[in-house]
Amino acid sequence: MKKSDAGTGQGQWASQLISKRIAELADWRGAALGRMRELIREADPEVTEEWKWRTPVWSHDGIICTGESYKKVVKLTFAKGASLKDPAKLFNSSLEGNVRRAIDIHEGEEVDGSAFQTLVRQAIALNSSGEPKSSTKAEPSTMAKPSPKAKPAIKTKPSTKAKSSKKVKSSKKAK
Repeated sequence: MKKSDAGTGQGQWASQLISKRIAELADWRGAALGRMRELIREADPEVTEEWKWRTPVWSHDGIICTGESYKKVVKLTFAKGASLKDPAKLFNSSLEGNVRRAIDIHEGEEVDGSAFQTLVRQAIALNSSGEPKSSTKAEPSTMAKPSPKAKPAIKTKPSTKAKSSKKVKSSKKAK
């Protein structure tokens, strides 16, 4: 991990805040966010961890992705996701935008680690290229849109908990 100046939202201070967030979640969300963090670090040992918008952010020559935690989902939002090829169909959220794409992970789901690391490496390559977002946008045929024949790379594990019939909005951040 790159070392950065304290007070900029980067470096050891940010890493500690991310570790604290993962520990505070103390449920499937913490485990999911922790696993995705490790996959990012394995894909890029030089990644910079930042803390922005009260959220973990991973960067390398620009933002790779953010790791948000909500009551019913852990969301990994790729800043330039619309420009990335996603043959494994990991992107399952924010598909309608022109810039970002996200992966929503629900309880009992596990993301294909290899496919995720491929997206991380693509995002780094795009950031490092210095090309503006609009000139690197993927062709519509390669963008992450659900295909009726495509098999998603997020697997659902059987849940050990009974589902509650009570609905909770997933747009509120967990604290």
